[in-house]
Amino acid sequence: MRVLAGVLLVVWLALGGFTGPYAGKLSEVAENDSSAFLPNSAESTQVAELQKKFQRSNAIPAIVVVERKGGLTEQDRKYLAERGQGFQASPVIPAPNDNEAAQLVVLLDPAKEVRDSVLQLRDGTRGAPPGLTVLVTGPAAQVADLVEAFGGIDGLLLVVAGAVVALILLVVYRSPLLPVVVLVSAVFALGLASFVVYLLAKNDVLALNGQSQGILSILVFGAATDYALLLVSRFREELRDTEDRFTAIRTAWRGTVEPIAASAGTVILGVLCLLFSDLDSNKGLGPVAAIGIGAALLTTMTFLPATLALCGRAAFWPFAPKLGSPHPETSGLWGRTADLVRRRPRAIWIVTTLVLLVGAAFLPQLKASGTAQSDVFLTEVESVVGQEVLSRHFPGGTGSPTVIVAAESKTAEVLQKSKVDGVAEVRPTGAADGLVRIEATLKDAPDSDAAVATVERIRAAVHGIGEAKVGGQTATLLDTRKTSEHDRLLIIPIVLLVIFLVLALLLRSLLAPVLLIATVVLSFAATMGVSALVFNHVFDFPGSDPVVPLFGFVFLVALGIDYNIFLMTRVREETQRLGTVEGTVRGLSLTGGVITSAGVVLAATFAALAVLPILFLTQIAFIVAFGVLLDTLLVRSLLVPALSVDIGGRIWWPSKLR
Repeated sequence: MRVLAGVLLVVWLALGGFTGPYAGKLSEVAENDSSAFLPNSAESTQVAELQKKFQRSNAIPAIVVVERKGGLTEQDRKYLAERGQGFQASPVIPAPNDNEAAQLVVLLDPAKEVRDSVLQLRDGTRGAPPGLTVLVTGPAAQVADLVEAFGGIDGLLLVVAGAVVALILLVVYRSPLLPVVVLVSAVFALGLASFVVYLLAKNDVLALNGQSQGILSILVFGAATDYALLLVSRFREELRDTEDRFTAIRTAWRGTVEPIAASAGTVILGVLCLLFSDLDSNKGLGPVAAIGIGAALLTTMTFLPATLALCGRAAFWPFAPKLGSPHPETSGLWGRTADLVRRRPRAIWIVTTLVLLVGAAFLPQLKASGTAQSDVFLTEVESVVGQEVLSRHFPGGTGSPTVIVAAESKTAEVLQKSKVDGVAEVRPTGAADGLVRIEATLKDAPDSDAAVATVERIRAAVHGIGEAKVGGQTATLLDTRKTSEHDRLLIIPIVLLVIFLVLALLLRSLLAPVLLIATVVLSFAATMGVSALVFNHVFDFPGSDPVVPLFGFVFLVALGIDYNIFLMTRVREETQRLGTVEGTVRGLSLTGGVITSAGVVLAATFAALAVLPILFLTQIAFIVAFGVLLDTLLVRSLLVPALSVDIGGRIWWPSKLR
């Protein structure tokens, strides 16, 4: 055993040294252009493909806009024209209604790094005439600002998550060595997962974006720490009854491998359900998250037990468990909680259910129909400020036109029909292979709800005329919203079915899985209801992306079931000796502390996502953090054990276990 532990430690040290740097390389293979994630069946994707017939290049536009209150000077216009030197740029375009603004459309080569090209443009604006506002906006600038915002993933996010986990572990175990061991295990897991994801993304096997990258980091840290807490707790428990540390770790490993593997398997299968999504970004997150959970499972069940076996009781210094010392898990807070559940089970599950129903009642207030792309950022960024300046002086869609591709013979009819409310200008811009390309400049900003509604009107007006199709930036946003709503209706039932099957196999029961899933779904509904109140009335968020409820569901249900698995596998183990009622009480008292610690760790690590100034990640951070705490402190601690005690041995039906 000593030799095996030593070999595993050496192997992981070598593997960690090799894979560790890849956690900082994921940004190199991440794609943050939303148009790249739509399926081929989406109308905007089809238009993007058809546009290749008309374009010599697929350049990405950036817009340099200048503004001066009281009117632009000749020097201002000359300065703006000079900004286009060295780029493929349009002539200076003056504002149609006043003399206070002008713009320059610059086409950036997609073969080069868009962010670098935008930074080059922005650096060139530093020598502007005094009093002139100069901003770089447009699609290229939005991509650059997203890349900049996600840049904190490689550094700040990991530092915050690691610090939070270390602090919680210090409080829980009061040991300086154990937090280091657990964190090293999590770091090794992240390095391994990052290495695998990097290879797959680089070879176009999966799609990786900044959101998936951030979630991967947090998920690996949280899961690895959760699994570690379960193993460490059981190891400490065994050290009180076993003198030999190697025997203790062997017993602890055997006692935890089933619930940890079942938990990891449940989350892996749950997130892999995202493969049924029509959005490549969602499809990419499924295997990315699954790889992260798999890496966390691997390090927890190999590196961590090897290290604990070699450290022995010293891992818990200065409060090392002594042979024959009492088990504190069965007394104190969790002993009293378990006793309360034994005495008042029905009252407890009724009250907790009512509390969750009150939270769920606010679910309809969640605004998840989508947000403007300018609302993605929680801090002020130049692309958003520049778009606001453009909207004050130009039609909102200037620089990001809606594109209509139709039969050339139907040009006149399409031009006439496409002049719907919300369109400022319509004009043909090219013909090829019997097709015509028509640009519609919208009155509203291309990422606004008003612009989306205008595109819907354009599609309704031109569909059926010369096989007309409508695309462009706003159409991409519309198609993304529709696809997200479709995914939500498809994937949620699949996740529930998969988790039911896993629980049925694990617990050898049909009734217990139904009850566990029902409690977690109710907890999810309550979480989303509370989130709606917080988003609308505390943070004053403009709304949510349609994918937020789906991601929230997948993570909360999969992770919420985790804690029920940790609890109910121990309850089933104790039930075989003591019966269901006493087995539930003992299972709760033994696992209460460690599962609560695990829940706090996972909630805290997901909360760390909020350090990135991205609306989507901040909302996911709150939803998962609050939901995990609700599951840990209310559902798993009170509702599930109270139901188990009240129902008794029938909960294991059709098993004969009583």
